[in-house]
Amino acid sequence: MHGEVSQVIAAPCSEVFDLLHDYDRRLEWDSLLSAARLTGGHRAAAKGATSVCVGRRALGRIALETVYVAFERPRLAAVKMINRPPLFATWAASIRHEEVREETSRVIYAWTFTVRPRWLAWLLEPLVNQLFAWETRKRLRCLAAQFSKPSPASASEGRSEFDDPQSDSDLKKGSQTAPD
Repeated sequence: MHGEVSQVIAAPCSEVFDLLHDYDRRLEWDSLLSAARLTGGHRAAAKGATSVCVGRRALGRIALETVYVAFERPRLAAVKMINRPPLFATWAASIRHEEVREETSRVIYAWTFTVRPRWLAWLLEPLVNQLFAWETRKRLRCLAAQFSKPSPASASEGRSEFDDPQSDSDLKKGSQTAPD
């Protein structure tokens, strides 16, 4: 089963890419997870690095251990599952970053998975795919919101970096998503 969700974010690709793959800050924005950490002695995300991400309790606290199979800052990262958690037989995802215009980018999160037991795939895969699409849209909106918060400097001046009346308010808020 496959899916894809995108989100426009009021920040350049490099800043979004760096925050998205910063495991020390992952739980600041990632609404899907209850825990996230690099494993195997890795200190930063990179091709070959491994990580464990654990879903929220409401989602069964399923832990996916993944390995980065691609890491091309600031444009692309891809991971594949290397453990065997309940429900998933296979799971992989890619996150692409595209520049929309100066200081604005789009994140495209694509995934593919199969469930187990295989004889229930006809029932489980569409449900899991719909839930994952919903959760991924939510988590990308949360990621976008990280970039719409006032910076410490502008907050101390009593204004946000987004107070420009000439700007596109939807993009500033990061509220646009591409249709599924």
